[in-house]
Amino acid sequence: MHGAMIVAICIGGAILTLATLGLIIIGIIRAAKTGGISKKEREAHSDETEMIQDIFNGLSKMEERVEALETILIERQKKSP
Repeated sequence: MHGAMIVAICIGGAILTLATLGLIIIGIIRAAKTGGISKKEREAHSDETEMIQDIFNGLSKMEERVEALETILIERQKKSP
């Protein structure tokens, strides 16, 4: 009776161990396929990247405008005595 109980516990433990290892392996394979991030996270990163690029482009244009204004101010200062 005690021997059967010990065998049942060992078999149950082995099954749980195999199931756990299987789930870990499946998780590793999924992470390797998707690069470790979900589709929503990739879309969010894409949106953030696009937003940062828009900000950078806007700041570049603003820098050009400021330089143009500086040039105009310098030319005005040169003309007036």
